[in-house]
Amino acid sequence: MMDRIETVARGLRERFGEPPVVGVVLGSGLGAFAAALDQPIRASYPELGLPGSNVPGHAGELVVGNIAGRRVACFSGRLHVYEGHDAAVAALGVRALARWGARGVVLSSAVGGVDPTLATGELLLVSDHINFLGANPLRGPNLDELGPRFPDLSHIYTPRLRALAQEVSGRRLREGVYAAMPGPSYETPAEVRMLRILGADVVGMSLVPESIAAAHAGLEVLAVSVVANAAAGLTDEKLAHADVTAAVNSAANAFTALVRGVVAAW
Repeated sequence: MMDRIETVARGLRERFGEPPVVGVVLGSGLGAFAAALDQPIRASYPELGLPGSNVPGHAGELVVGNIAGRRVACFSGRLHVYEGHDAAVAALGVRALARWGARGVVLSSAVGGVDPTLATGELLLVSDHINFLGANPLRGPNLDELGPRFPDLSHIYTPRLRALAQEVSGRRLREGVYAAMPGPSYETPAEVRMLRILGADVVGMSLVPESIAAAHAGLEVLAVSVVANAAAGLTDEKLAHADVTAAVNSAANAFTALVRGVVAAW
């Protein structure tokens, strides 16, 4: 795996040159953020040695440019465990970003609201997570070039960055616990009740492998989730990916403004 990470990192250097300050990973419906970058340079994931993305709403390309005077690498779309990738492959882009020389990463995702008081389109800062994926990107021999065998995850979502996000948002953002479920089916109402009892505020199918890999590699991590719907059982509405994407699209401007402000002050 280390050889594969280094190959991707080398491709990033050769294609884009100097490393970005920050990497941004875009979840479902948030691809429009890449359009906010000035002087963008694009490359498809396969061109860089990454698997292509096969999920609607995930373009499967890396866009490097500037925003708020800072160099940013934007992963427009991500790889998921439910696509058949193991967790280490899902985190491959983030690890290559670290080897390229970035200082931190902003991870975004569309989520279901387990807390019934969360509104559709609301932005939530992830403060912690519960990993139900049954997978960890650090499984197997440790990659000593990246980080320690047993990394501490007490502050995996960097408190400094959450405080910064609160400062630049102009309004108080909710913070909460992200539960990662394997998917690709949505959760059952019983599973959602379980997650609420265990302390989860939102539920999704991604983000955690990248978070763990980023923390292991020494990157600062900010995770911003967009509430796309109430989780199963909280309403009588059926869940559909098209509705999730549409709901997240409605929050795209607020998400872009928040990340722009955080990157400017990073």
